[in-house]
Amino acid sequence: MADGGTAATASDATPAPGPDDRTGDRTRASVTAIDQARFRAILGRFATGVVAITGVDPATDRPTGLAANAFTSVSLDPPLVAFCVAHTSSTWPKLRAAPTVCVNILSDRQEHVCRQLAARGADKFDGLTWDGAPGGSPVIDGAIAWIECAVEQEHVAGDHMIIVARVLELDRHHDGAPLIFYRGGYGGFAG
Repeated sequence: MADGGTAATASDATPAPGPDDRTGDRTRASVTAIDQARFRAILGRFATGVVAITGVDPATDRPTGLAANAFTSVSLDPPLVAFCVAHTSSTWPKLRAAPTVCVNILSDRQEHVCRQLAARGADKFDGLTWDGAPGGSPVIDGAIAWIECAVEQEHVAGDHMIIVARVLELDRHHDGAPLIFYRGGYGGFAG
């Protein structure tokens, strides 16, 4: 080398870790053998907000929805959000067929809404009051904010689908604290 240093040879380089190399007390190979209950317990230590994804089923012209805690903003330009839905959801095909869906950010007083929308086979909107967002999707009374979207992409991811949706309209709805899901239970945020 021009500065008097020596060039490294291939034998000087540290080899990349292989699949059987140890990292701490665990081997990398053990990553594929993670127990589902342990996975849930560990990831349950990450607190999330809770949303209700709502729409009007075009086949029945009735509101429907589901609860989700896997929701995030994706992009500012263009404005995109994402949420996850289980492959086993019987509600998602109805929502997918709607021209728009609405993400309702639930308040800490709406655990009952979350549980009702998570129940299988029930009338999801029995006893719930709502108004229509500009595109007609249900904005649930008591939600602290709403985001009306059009679904743009669906990605298969294990036993779920990752849904990417373009934000069309959004606004605050009611004052209040968000509903939080943590370690398998619901609560509020005092901050």
